[in-house]
Amino acid sequence: MLTMTVRMCVDRGAETQGGSSFLVAPESTLTLDYAGLQRECRQIESTLTAMGLKSGDKVAFLLDNGHWTVSLLLGTMYAGLVAVPLNVLAGPQSVRYILEHCDATVLFCSKKHRTEFGDAIDTCSRAFTVIETDEETGPRWARLTPRTHLDGSVEPSDDALLLYTSGTTGVPKGVRLSHRAVVTGGHNTAMAHALTPGDRALCVLPLYHINGEIVTVMGPLVSGGSVVMPHRFRASEFWSLVMREQCTWLSVVPTIINYLLDRAAREDVDGHIDFLRAPGLRQLRFARSASAPLPASVQQQFERVFGVPMIETMGLTETSAPILSNPLPPATRKPGSPGIPFGNEVQVADERGRPVADLVTGELLVRGDNVLTGYYKNDAANRSAFWPDGWFRTGDLGYRDAEGYLFITGRLKELIIKGGENIAPREVDDALYLHESVLEAAAFGAQDDVYGQEVHACVCLRHHCHVDEHELIDHCRRHLGTFKAPSRIHFLKALPKGPSGKIQRLKLIELVAAKS
Repeated sequence: MLTMTVRMCVDRGAETQGGSSFLVAPESTLTLDYAGLQRECRQIESTLTAMGLKSGDKVAFLLDNGHWTVSLLLGTMYAGLVAVPLNVLAGPQSVRYILEHCDATVLFCSKKHRTEFGDAIDTCSRAFTVIETDEETGPRWARLTPRTHLDGSVEPSDDALLLYTSGTTGVPKGVRLSHRAVVTGGHNTAMAHALTPGDRALCVLPLYHINGEIVTVMGPLVSGGSVVMPHRFRASEFWSLVMREQCTWLSVVPTIINYLLDRAAREDVDGHIDFLRAPGLRQLRFARSASAPLPASVQQQFERVFGVPMIETMGLTETSAPILSNPLPPATRKPGSPGIPFGNEVQVADERGRPVADLVTGELLVRGDNVLTGYYKNDAANRSAFWPDGWFRTGDLGYRDAEGYLFITGRLKELIIKGGENIAPREVDDALYLHESVLEAAAFGAQDDVYGQEVHACVCLRHHCHVDEHELIDHCRRHLGTFKAPSRIHFLKALPKGPSGKIQRLKLIELVAAKS
């Protein structure tokens, strides 16, 4: 069991890495080495405690990625306070709910988001201090008399992060992650990808999501590496940023992979490949995909077009990100599988929580130091989330093969039951992705008087591609057979996604109903 805290990681980095780079914010003039990170964390702790905040108090954030976002998040946890990053894409209603539910004492907010979420902030039933924060100059707070003696009494079991799930089936749930869980998530990332102090990550995923927070911040922090953090993902600047900042690895989601492939398809592909083979990109060891299933065909296309190994992984907010990963080359990687466990236990179980044999589909269960303490102020969710022996129920369905690789077939709540037969939406998705015109796809169950449920799917087509519904249905029949193939396909300009880029399958039913 790990006994580290975020505070210990920052202090150790300052002691052993000192002047080594930790953070590069490319749109800013600011850079941060490990010694500078420690100074900023201590200044943040000093000011927050001088404001009267005490251990366990909640500090919320409405900020885009950047230098001060990283410093404030780590500084909050360093001080023994609980960081609550808010999803800026969630909408005012969700932001207001979380601000009230999380019991925030302070909110760090950019000027842009203060305007955007003004009503949500001002109409909260709770009072809290709003601190406007500028990306270049930092928080605009009063220079209070700092405490000169900081006790640093932070325990591994103390809460460090409170992250809210996207709430596709109801109000968001607050996931309590301890210092032990947060640091373990960083260690599991470093272990899976053999990270060293010489590695530099590119972070284009938001820090209000577990992938950005744990994988590309805590991963480098525990391994002594560094991270390059632009404000947001831009496909037009992606590869030049990797080359200019000499990134050795990057973490993305399938949606970003599709954007990069679509852009490459609309440009001179041969020139694109030549660019990616330039000397400035030879240091790029791998890319990793997480937060949503990666179709095998998309993984193979990425590697063919860009010449970079794509490592599929799997993680959840409740498990401090990674639970599974494919090993790095030359070890075996299996397209369509998020890999094997790293740093935690994963088993497949039946409806009573009993382990099942290889190749038998069941629910994925997780156990380890990376697992959440519980849901905040939600006893019902806590009771249903764990088996009595401590295994966390992910809600994901899948199976394990003879070599220990896990394959995900869907979610318990998303399973399509047609005529009493179970159909995994993922299987239909994968068939649709094999068609060259499909950029994004998601199958779902639609109510049917004969079968109970019928298979429908929504697709988004690639730029300048044209295909009709009947052609795609015939394509699926060739790959899946008539029974599993969709009876209807709905064309959308974009599919609804959560903060991680994961397609929100259950929202498709509402969108399709609204169109009809």
